[in-house]
Amino acid sequence: MGQYTPERDLQTMFVPVVDKNQKPLMPTKPSRARRWIRERHATPFRKNGIFCVRLNVDPSERYFQEIAVGVDPGSQKEGFTVKSAAHTYLNVQADAHSKVGKKVEKRRELRRGRRSRQCPNRPNRTNRLANRERIPAGTRGRWEWKLRILAWFSKMYPLTHICVEDIKARTIARAKKWNTSFSPLEVGKHWFYTEIRKRWELLTLRGWETKGLRDRLGLRKSSKKLAETFDAHCVDSWCLAYQTIGGDSLPDNRNIFCISPIPIRTRELHRQTAQKEGRRLRYGGTVLASGLTKSTLVRHSQYGLTRLAGISAKGLFSLYDLMGKRLTTGAKRSDSRILTRLNFNYRSGHSSQS
Repeated sequence: MGQYTPERDLQTMFVPVVDKNQKPLMPTKPSRARRWIRERHATPFRKNGIFCVRLNVDPSERYFQEIAVGVDPGSQKEGFTVKSAAHTYLNVQADAHSKVGKKVEKRRELRRGRRSRQCPNRPNRTNRLANRERIPAGTRGRWEWKLRILAWFSKMYPLTHICVEDIKARTIARAKKWNTSFSPLEVGKHWFYTEIRKRWELLTLRGWETKGLRDRLGLRKSSKKLAETFDAHCVDSWCLAYQTIGGDSLPDNRNIFCISPIPIRTRELHRQTAQKEGRRLRYGGTVLASGLTKSTLVRHSQYGLTRLAGISAKGLFSLYDLMGKRLTTGAKRSDSRILTRLNFNYRSGHSSQS
């Protein structure tokens, strides 16, 4: 992987450490991580863009501090902060996962349309989920995305507390569908809280409590909600973690790491638009003919770190950058080195202007 230079990793003011069994330990300073790698006491690796080290020897001691994660949910952008009383380890701004519901609706329309045509389809059947407690697919996708991010953190840091800004659904009196007895937001939120309590200690704060804490600490929140800066969303997630774990009243790390869901087209029966002579080709899927999977991190000799998006019939790679822009559809496998599989796109954001 080459020599580690932490100056290239804006998000790693402290390097996550795991033992030989992949159990997370307390993060360390970049200078110590360099010394471990140089002396062959540790092996460098990355977890979805975050630089980590794995110890090749047993640690001299296992001393743990309490580490909290602040979660600021949002409709388009969300903030996450991993923090102990001594340091702020990581600030993440994530794009919300908001397209599952529309895909499920489109799949239902296509399935019903196939019943009126001469093409493969399953017969209609009764609703097996009627009168059962369940979470709509779009709602579950939104909240499961947050849970996946927390699980990613737990593989790098020994988490103990999760603090979430408690959001409430707006209710309308005498509404037919949107009222206190039915709300996808409330259903998904309570499911999310239940899953958190299975692994960590959960704390919640209301929005006005977060604002009061932010004002008391003298922190400013940007009005540009879509900006990739610390002041947009991570300032609130930092306040939530600070309220849980304590420490200095000002953030010691304002760098942010931006992630977004990878737009993978799952396998469909065929393309929605017919080709010549009315043929509908198969489309989608994650497993490729060569045994590789889409969203694999690849280091190309010309384009550097890229994401594998597909393979042509001639065995050429289709590569995208980590921002989601297509680079080429004719990369040779001999010029690419397979690294690991990605769970999402990632990129470095900007620190606060204050």
